Amino acid sequence: MQVLHTQCCIAGGGPAGMVLGFLLARAGVDVVVLEKHGDFLRDFRGDTIHPSTLQNIHELGLLDEFLARPHQEARQPRGFVGNTEIAFADFTHLPTKCRFIAFMPQWDFLDFISEKARRLPTFHLHMQAEVDELIEENGRIMGVRAKTPEGRLEIRAPLTVGCDGRRSVVRERAGLTVHELGSPIDVLWMRLSRRDTDPDQPLGRFDRGRVFIMLFRGDYWQCGYVIAKGAGERTRLAGIEAFRESIVQVAPSLRDRVRELKSFDDVKQLTVAVDRLTKWYKPGLLCIGDAAHAMSPVGGVGINLAIQDAVAAANQLAEPLRTGRLTIVDLARVQRRRMLPTQITQLLQVQIQKRILSRVLASRRPLRPATLLRLLNWFPWLRRIPARIIGVGIRPEHIRTGNAFAGK
Repeated sequence: MQVLHTQCCIAGGGPAGMVLGFLLARAGVDVVVLEKHGDFLRDFRGDTIHPSTLQNIHELGLLDEFLARPHQEARQPRGFVGNTEIAFADFTHLPTKCRFIAFMPQWDFLDFISEKARRLPTFHLHMQAEVDELIEENGRIMGVRAKTPEGRLEIRAPLTVGCDGRRSVVRERAGLTVHELGSPIDVLWMRLSRRDTDPDQPLGRFDRGRVFIMLFRGDYWQCGYVIAKGAGERTRLAGIEAFRESIVQVAPSLRDRVRELKSFDDVKQLTVAVDRLTKWYKPGLLCIGDAAHAMSPVGGVGINLAIQDAVAAANQLAEPLRTGRLTIVDLARVQRRRMLPTQITQLLQVQIQKRILSRVLASRRPLRPATLLRLLNWFPWLRRIPARIIGVGIRPEHIRTGNAFAGK
């Protein structure tokens, strides 16, 4: 077994893990990031880069280079409730450098961060390294063991950070308690081609028991078809033709494109979960991102919260890790900083799922927008409120860590 020693071992190379690894390494902390896959190429993941995350990239001095990569920009997402068009949000008034949500494949975002991180001598990324065991000694987590193509790998570190997603092995092995909030929905994801005559902003369609989301991705739409929890198998048993027709019923303009879905092999199901750890840490261990709190896809804010967790964790932990003075109090401060944004965001998501999405899915009559939604059309300034909640979030984080290698 190969044994490595580092100051911080991060399990999971998603947005939270890669951003935390980059920020800690940039601050002079020796970091090992373990990613179980051989690359970042997985489709239908969170591809939204929110204004608060773009602000962090700006604070790092990397924004122009980042935005030079192919992406789409959403400033005023709109939708239809029945036959009524509603402007749901307006990001153009946010107090941020970028007043839009950027849509970029998550693998491009992760490639960008890893490219910058690999230039730092204190950053070490191991692909195809799947964490399956925690090392615990005298009640303290001392690192992890992982499977790799070359054999077993042991990483010894004073801090292990679980960033391995909503099915986190780290949090399961650590025995951390999960508070389940539940979700009444799942989502079927798919791609459909885009025409030049189509709009270039995200669209949501709500009518007669159907919720359909269309995210503009250049030459195609990334589409989400919302279903009741557990209805995925029934949908498949009804057949692909029935599914195509169901899409056409809520989005008639796609009639000439739904046959691009040859079978359910072209449709991926996201099983939605909303949960959070009651305690994110124990001696030598911290969980952040989806490993600490699985989010609903409502608002597309999961990736944003994960990155904000990473920024907050780096701000709090970089100096204690670098100087060898890390204590459990430092870990508790990370949770205390990030718990309120998590609780408020999940509360809003759960209410939207129960009071809006579930009711739409149960409806068999043409829908009319509620008065609250109509207000967004009558008083355009009200669109700034959902834009602030989605685009910036509760308690946005800013880069406080320095660059230990500046000028070198």
